[in-house]
Amino acid sequence: MSEYTVRRAEVGDIPTILKLLVQVDMVHHNGRPDIFRGPVTKYTAEELAEIFADDTRPVFVCVSEDGTVLGHAFCQLKELHGHKLLQDVRTLYVDDICVDKEARGKSVGRALYTHVRAFAKDEKCDSITLNVWACNPTAIRFYEAMGMKPQKIGMEELL
Repeated sequence: MSEYTVRRAEVGDIPTILKLLVQVDMVHHNGRPDIFRGPVTKYTAEELAEIFADDTRPVFVCVSEDGTVLGHAFCQLKELHGHKLLQDVRTLYVDDICVDKEARGKSVGRALYTHVRAFAKDEKCDSITLNVWACNPTAIRFYEAMGMKPQKIGMEELL
């Protein structure tokens, strides 16, 4: 297995991250073309640069020994305090994890998630949360293998 480094994303990573975002979109588009357009990215290069500068929205990349970006994890620090019904909580929400299709099955996702978990602990988070689409069983199995469990289930009836 190759050695990987996980670090904060940098502006120089934007071209590769944009390509990865298209891969993410296409997984969702192929599973739910009634919801997701394809092939598109949810951020522009300018928006990514802004996100990278925001410490409440850390983005991590996993890079190979030669510096190639193999995957990313978009995260958001979220806090809830003083809610009438819900307990105070600090969570790291994982908005998106993507491993390049050429690097899947090589522990890149595990390296990213392990880094995200350590970051969440360092930030004194109570939990890591994310949403995963039912049309992406590979991602569901991966997150379960990382120790995650369903928190809530969204349901629909198509009309």
